[in-house]
Amino acid sequence: MHELRAALPADAEALAILHAASFPAAERWGADAIRLMLEMPGAFGLLSARLGFILCRVVVDEAEVLTLAVRPEARRMGLGAALLGGALGLAAARGGARMFLEVSAKNAAAQALYAAAGFSVVGRRRRYYADGSDALVLSRDCKA
Repeated sequence: MHELRAALPADAEALAILHAASFPAAERWGADAIRLMLEMPGAFGLLSARLGFILCRVVVDEAEVLTLAVRPEARRMGLGAALLGGALGLAAARGGARMFLEVSAKNAAAQALYAAAGFSVVGRRRRYYADGSDALVLSRDCKA
């Protein structure tokens, strides 16, 4: 069982360290960007200390995963699924009916995580990421 707690703007430095450990250099988010995201209306996050986190937001009835970061050494242990499941529940409680996210077309592991959680491809954004790869747009109902 993974212990999750709310991610707060005060956690921005720690979240930036986790993000840097989880993503290639061109895709890393700094503490200021993370803090600003957590301060946006409708934004929320969940954190597993030193292992991973998810940031999301709900606007009207649409929820969006802004980022999901899990340290490489903590992958394939259920943390990503726990963060995603917790975020879906929080989004539904905040009025979100459908959740969306983008994932690199090159990231098979993340695609498998999202497919296992019931997400399906609803679109593609060409050359979305810094490395030129496409983003797959995925979606699912918040309550399933």
